[in-house]
Amino acid sequence: MHINLFRRFNAIGMLLVSVVLLAAFYGQLVEGELPCPLCLLQRVAYIAVLYGLMLNVINGPKPSHYSIITISAFFGAAISMRQILLHIVPGTPPYGSPFLGYHYYTWAFIVFALVILGTAVIAAYSTQYRADHFIGFKDHRWVCKLAIVMALGITAANAVLAFVECGPLVCADNPVSYWLFS
Repeated sequence: MHINLFRRFNAIGMLLVSVVLLAAFYGQLVEGELPCPLCLLQRVAYIAVLYGLMLNVINGPKPSHYSIITISAFFGAAISMRQILLHIVPGTPPYGSPFLGYHYYTWAFIVFALVILGTAVIAAYSTQYRADHFIGFKDHRWVCKLAIVMALGITAANAVLAFVECGPLVCADNPVSYWLFS
C-alpha cells in the first residue's frame, strides 16, 4: 500500500474522533449538559489522539506517532473506566443523559478501545514506514486538509469551552453553571 493511503486512513481517523468531540459539544451546548472534570479529561485524551493522527498525516506514519495515539487512548480509557466504576455503585446516579442506551463515558471507553484496536492493526503494516518528508498543508488532499482544520478548530473550541465552564479555577465535580456567566 502506498504511504499516502495511510495518511488518508489517519485523516479519516481524525475526522471520526472529531465527530465524537462534536457530539460531546452538542450535548454541552444544545442539551445543556456541562461536562464534569473526568469528561474534560476524556476530551483531552481525544485531542491527544487527534494530534498523534495529525503527526501521521503531516509528517508521514511513524511508530512513535502510533505510540502517542495508543498511550493517549489508554489514558482516555482509564479515565472513562474510572467514571464508569464511579457510577455502578448502587445508589449512585449516572452523570448525564444516555445516548443509545449508554452514557457518554461508557461510549468514551468503547471508542478508546476501538482506537487502541485500530491503531494496533494499522501500525502493523510495515510498508508505511519509510523515510518520508513533511507535506505542506496546500499539498495535501482535501480529506487531510479537512481533518487538520477540524482538529485545530475542535481543539480551540474545547479550550474556550473549558475556560468558560471552569475559568482559572478547579472545575466543579457536578457543574451546574458556567463560571464565566455566574
